[in-house]
Amino acid sequence: MTADPVVDYQVEGRVATIALDRPAQGNAMTLRLCTELVDAIDRAETDDEVAVVVLTGKGRNFCVGADLDEGFHHGDREPSPEHAAFVERFGDLDGVPRDAGGVVTLRMAAMLKPVVAAVNGAAVGGGASMILPADIRVVGESTRVGFVYTRRGMLIESAASWFLPRLVGTARATEWVLTGRLLPAGEVVSGGLAGRVVPDSDLLDAAYAIATEIAERASTVGISLSKQLLWSMWAASSPWEAHRIESRGVYELPGLGDVGEGVAAFLEKRDPAFPLRVPRDYPAYGPRWPDPAGS
Repeated sequence: MTADPVVDYQVEGRVATIALDRPAQGNAMTLRLCTELVDAIDRAETDDEVAVVVLTGKGRNFCVGADLDEGFHHGDREPSPEHAAFVERFGDLDGVPRDAGGVVTLRMAAMLKPVVAAVNGAAVGGGASMILPADIRVVGESTRVGFVYTRRGMLIESAASWFLPRLVGTARATEWVLTGRLLPAGEVVSGGLAGRVVPDSDLLDAAYAIATEIAERASTVGISLSKQLLWSMWAASSPWEAHRIESRGVYELPGLGDVGEGVAAFLEKRDPAFPLRVPRDYPAYGPRWPDPAGS
């Protein structure tokens, strides 16, 4: 008998919803949940008709972190079948299995399409790390975010040591991680980690409003190129790297369908119907970030 999925995937219009679906367990992370998340992101990226993804958690909480019933896998522990399958699929780094949370966040970061995170209830540990590579984050009034690794005897993980200081600054990231305290929604927004806080009852509506605006009014190729540039240029040594790619786009995109349609829609005061799709029409000069070969 096949087990029920722990990540729900739905598409309406050009918006895909990826929802963590272990509400009774607070959507706690397991190896299976991480694997299904990667599968869902792959599915959304390869569907030309999906323009944007909304990521959320079913039930009261977004994700309460690692499932302590599954526990941690280490050198003194006999690998479980789930752990062996995870390692077989995602490999290792320097002779140790890859951190499952990092597998998720790096896959999300590489996503060509924007991710809007609707963060409900608790997002702690791996759940807090999971929202970092999202492109837009909206939190509910009762949301609490906690980078609680040190309070569990662990180090920062899920590549959060790379993402968090770049999003909120080193001083704030250091305080949040070293104290491991729960951050109320207002501090999450004032600290720059989320764009807005809304009533809990309005959280999904707010996220879908953003996603729908992107899907209906913006060029998917333009979105994907811009998203990849915004992320990848963090590591650029010079603005000339951005200038090189942007110059190619400024030269080539007007010869394709989306620019003409965007201009016509603006002049005719109507919503655009952009013909280009991603990944089908993503240009070869576009960045693909993060690149493991460059790490």
